[in-house]
Amino acid sequence: MKKDIHPNYRPVVFKDISTDFSFLTKSSVNTKDKIVWEDGKEYPLVKLEISSASHPFYTGKEKLLDTAGRVDKFFRRYGKSENSKEVEGASIKKPSISSARAALRAKKKKKKKKK
Repeated sequence: MKKDIHPNYRPVVFKDISTDFSFLTKSSVNTKDKIVWEDGKEYPLVKLEISSASHPFYTGKEKLLDTAGRVDKFFRRYGKSENSKEVEGASIKKPSISSARAALRAKKKKKKKKK
């Protein structure tokens, strides 16, 4: 292996400053801070603002999105189309002229077959 081309891969302590949660792992990140870990050894320290201990997804404090509110917001912003009709909070499209004609043809064929 060539010398001086590989990063310095070593144990590093990552600390979440908002919750004082720390963990030791290996990394090649450069840092000037140091900390004494639980085993008594001194390791480089990387300060984090968000980790699994403070992120809303992992802590269960995640904000749930209101999908019904999004649909209402869409209709307020862009309006409803002329072919849609709201029934019990759902959007249902009216049949088009071509599909109505096809339905009439099918009814006529059934009547002819019965005779």
